[in-house]
Amino acid sequence: MTRHLMSIRRRDQRGITTAEYAVGTAAGAGLAGLLYKLLTGGFGDRMLKTLYDHVLGLLGIG
Repeated sequence: MTRHLMSIRRRDQRGITTAEYAVGTAAGAGLAGLLYKLLTGGFGDRMLKTLYDHVLGLLGIG
């Protein structure tokens, strides 16, 4: 393979990597937003209270 074709392939792969980072960042931001909405609503309050009560029960405090 010639040097020219190898340099084109390297450049293409760098672009793919950048696109993968962009998709990963967008997915992470979407997941963070979803978790924020779940945990700041009534569901999150109930879940955290249940978890807290369970941990206290395991420790023999609650």
